Amino acid sequence: MIGGIQLDTGASAPRLTFFDHLRLSGFWFGFNFIWGALLGPLLAEQMKVLAPNHPAGAVGFLYFAGALPPLVIPLIVGPMSDRCTSRFGRRRPYLGVGSCIAVVGLVLMASAYHSRTIDGFHPWVLPLYFLAYVTVQVGMNTALASYMGVIPDMVPENQRGAASGYYAVMSQLGTLLGFASVKIFHTGSVSLLALAGIFAVFALVSMLGLREKPLQVGELPPMDWQHQLKSLWIDPRKHPDFAWVWLTRALMMLGFYSILPILNFYVHDVVHSKTPANDVVKIMIPVLLGASLTGYVGGILSDRIGRKRVVIWSSILMAVTAIGMGLSTSVTAATLVGVFFGFGFGAYTSVDWALGTDVLPDKAEAGKDMSVWHISMVLPQQI
Repeated sequence: MIGGIQLDTGASAPRLTFFDHLRLSGFWFGFNFIWGALLGPLLAEQMKVLAPNHPAGAVGFLYFAGALPPLVIPLIVGPMSDRCTSRFGRRRPYLGVGSCIAVVGLVLMASAYHSRTIDGFHPWVLPLYFLAYVTVQVGMNTALASYMGVIPDMVPENQRGAASGYYAVMSQLGTLLGFASVKIFHTGSVSLLALAGIFAVFALVSMLGLREKPLQVGELPPMDWQHQLKSLWIDPRKHPDFAWVWLTRALMMLGFYSILPILNFYVHDVVHSKTPANDVVKIMIPVLLGASLTGYVGGILSDRIGRKRVVIWSSILMAVTAIGMGLSTSVTAATLVGVFFGFGFGAYTSVDWALGTDVLPDKAEAGKDMSVWHISMVLPQQI
């Protein structure tokens, strides 16, 4: 319900084809391609050039500076996209503006890095690079906040598992290819420009693929921000399903992101690798490929047998293989166990969006509610 008017939601949307799914999930590929590269080796390697005396500290501060937009921006933009009456639809205007801001931020990052490598040290280079990185975060999360409303808006209920599966596959493939792209474009300014171009293409694919109908509700009352702020609290007593999905997802992400940043140290200290950076890649590629496979299958399967079964069995598989990873003492063993972890992770993420969409308190305010749901992934990363 928007402004006291009941709206139609994705429950009555027409059935999506294979190419519809690909178009809708194009943005998700581009989004994860960017972060697969940036949060992989790219930022760390560029800090060795921009801040040679304290690269690790610079990376830590960079992560800190970029932590605020993912927590705040979706909570503002999500509700605004719910009320958008543009002739282009509710989600597309914010998706387009946010994507443009992100591209500008990547170009500014490339410019700052190029200035340092060509002209030598300037005191303004590192602050400009940091500001550009925050700009990327603002743009990405502006686009993401509106994009999160796409599944509840446009996907029929009996296809949401499949749509979530496509998102999972695009997520894993985007992350994998983004990580691998650094090997192709290296870690200079060209790599940032390449990221900007690839992201722009896939964001455009989704924008053109969204067949949104403009929101036609007459004149809406002005946004009551005090009421909007209060509405971000979704009472678990009134909406227990949403509360359980939020909590369990937050715990899952807390476990996952507690491990991810220390993989290099794990490979060096536990697996006893002499080349941990290379061996992390050897382990992660099969993991992501396995996740891509079960990501597609799990989403479709969940439409038939229900979401909870897929979540339960995939979570058990990840828990068991996490123990196996801790007991592995060779790259080969860690890789083999990692493949099975990838199977579980892919199946889990395949129903992630679908399950979140199923339990939304109000489908007409999907942008706002999905932004609250999104915090269950972002907050554990910061913790």
